[in-house]
Amino acid sequence: MLRTLTIRDFVIVDAIELEFSNGFSVFTGETGAGKSILIDALQLALGGRGDASMVREGAAKADITADFSPTAAASSWLEQHEFGVEEGGALLRRVIDNAGRSKAYINGVAATAAQLRELGELLVDIHGQHAHQSLLKPDAQRALLDNQIAVRDPQARIEAQEVSQSWRAWRALVRQREEYETNAKNVLIERERLEWQVSELDKLAPKAGEWGEISNEHSRLSHAASLLEGAQEALAAISESEHPILSQLSSLNAKLGKLVDVDAQLQSVLDCMEPARIQLQEAVSELNNYIDKVELDPGRLREVDARMEALHSAARKYRVTPEELPEEHAQLATKLRQLADATDIEGLRKQEDKAAAAYMEVAGRLSVRRVKAAAELGTQVTAAMQELSMSGGSFAIGLNSGEPGAHGLEQVEFLVAGHAGVAPRPLAKVASGGELARISLAISVITSNATTVPTLIFDEVDTGIGGGVAEVVGRLLKRLGRQRQVLCVTHLPQVASQANQHFQVAKGTTGEGRTVSRIDVLDSRARVEEVARMLGGIEITETTRKHARELLAS
Repeated sequence: MLRTLTIRDFVIVDAIELEFSNGFSVFTGETGAGKSILIDALQLALGGRGDASMVREGAAKADITADFSPTAAASSWLEQHEFGVEEGGALLRRVIDNAGRSKAYINGVAATAAQLRELGELLVDIHGQHAHQSLLKPDAQRALLDNQIAVRDPQARIEAQEVSQSWRAWRALVRQREEYETNAKNVLIERERLEWQVSELDKLAPKAGEWGEISNEHSRLSHAASLLEGAQEALAAISESEHPILSQLSSLNAKLGKLVDVDAQLQSVLDCMEPARIQLQEAVSELNNYIDKVELDPGRLREVDARMEALHSAARKYRVTPEELPEEHAQLATKLRQLADATDIEGLRKQEDKAAAAYMEVAGRLSVRRVKAAAELGTQVTAAMQELSMSGGSFAIGLNSGEPGAHGLEQVEFLVAGHAGVAPRPLAKVASGGELARISLAISVITSNATTVPTLIFDEVDTGIGGGVAEVVGRLLKRLGRQRQVLCVTHLPQVASQANQHFQVAKGTTGEGRTVSRIDVLDSRARVEEVARMLGGIEITETTRKHARELLAS
């Protein structure tokens, strides 16, 4: 549940810190006092969009922090994303500066707005004041039914995603086959070009790393004479000339060895020269080995010359470097295989049929779930309509067969009958504004019962409702508050009087002439005055106070 909400410099809010309890809480106040600003601030902390206009005029930044006691699902999410649990809670914070830059934090750790939204969906469910208008849209009707299914069975959400993925895979194959049938001649020309290129490179058969190896070999072969001459000259100087270096060094070492017996200080010189003699001996061995391996092979040099020319020529033709030829060969071969598959019209049709069958299977499973959920939701909303002064009315969800699509095999349509004995007709055609508001509220309450989200917020969803129906609405929300934390922005005294906790939102002016919004938690006496104001308007009489006390007492 939401424990505290702290707001700093947000729109017309200077500084507010609210503490919430379990049960049913309401926010009331004059129009324009800032009741919905609270919902806007909370939505920002939950990852909603924000901009510089949300920063209070004259302030550097807006800062909103919401502290929740998390559910098991939210705690698991926090651990999975390594945010930890802050003092047994989930602390969501959003900061927006007056340049529009935004920062987000979860339990003091920097986060993204997307992460705030993802966590927020596990903590809060907000029903906006225009929810009843969205019910007129087919997409919203389908989404509401599918969400109701997913709440009861999380596997259903995965199936819905599979339907969408299967649809895209099927349509991609359909487009591929249609494009081939339309552009068969161009495809054939492209295939012939690729076949010729791949055949040419198959004959050349460039190998990965070959260019580097053959370049080294060419350099060695083309300089073989000078390499051999240089190695022999070095060998002669070290060990085979008239006065070889190695012999002179050995002689010097022998003389120094005798002199060391006379003066031990020469030992350090001898220690330096002896390793040099050993290194020269090893050099002689290596030079002999090298001379044995170096060959003057004009024939092999011509072969290497020809291979390098062939690789270089092909590289120029395909506009790549010689080193990139093997990769170019592989890419062209892959394109040719793909094009060969694409020009196999029968193969394409088989793939298309297979994808269609896969789609129909998953879409069929979704249809079965929808049929069951539609019947259950229709029965529940119909029952709620009786409580909301729509006696004899009924609600049903029609599943009309349509063209296969990304969302399944049927069109979802909400149907309503306002009176007994009347056939249900599309919601958009028959429901008045008041009826639509009541049906929307009934659906919101019923779907909220199914969700595991601990905090439910209703932002003026009772618009268009009055009289005895308003009292029923208040009782419905209070009943829901026994299971969840329910926050409601309302203008109806019948709803406000049912709350366990009552906040009053009011506008005032600071000493500097700034307009600010303040929020007070009302005690029992103040609640009488506020409910009386909601009943009687500007002038509050003893009669309206008496009526207010009666509402609160009931």
